[in-house]
Amino acid sequence: MAEAIRSRTSATTRYRTVDLVTVAMLGVALGVVFWGWNQLFAVVSGTALFAFPPSSGLICGVWLLGGVVGGLVVRKPGAAVGTELVAATVSALLGNQWGMSVVVSGLIQGFGAELVFAVFLYRRWGVVVAALAGALAGAGEAVYEWFAYYADWSFGYQLVYLAFFVVSGALVAGV
Repeated sequence: MAEAIRSRTSATTRYRTVDLVTVAMLGVALGVVFWGWNQLFAVVSGTALFAFPPSSGLICGVWLLGGVVGGLVVRKPGAAVGTELVAATVSALLGNQWGMSVVVSGLIQGFGAELVFAVFLYRRWGVVVAALAGALAGAGEAVYEWFAYYADWSFGYQLVYLAFFVVSGALVAGV
């Protein structure tokens, strides 16, 4: 019995070529989506949405798609981080207003989603798990951005930004 469980577990966590290609292709495709979203974000950042700066967190869920989609499609440990990292790198190489710092964001977002999939032992894949993955990816990114971009905000603003980012991650990336 133990041998059957060990055999099944290693087979479900072992990457096949198709898994690696899927992570790479999803990452590239989502990296192009991120690049497009970067352009839209630059235009929208001067609008009324930013009259209350923390509200920008409401439209950030798109950048969390890599980890959530990668984890849901490939369903193996590391897929969320890998997909988000490839997507962030493609976005950086295509050019954006944040430079290569988006690669750090990609790692944080990917690890947030990955942690949720790991908690569920890579066996549950429903809407709740996806929403939690998006929410945790958003929470991690929001906290990183407190220090990287918004250190001058009051703690209240930072908490509102965190809440908005979590909601956006759960709804846009997860649901």
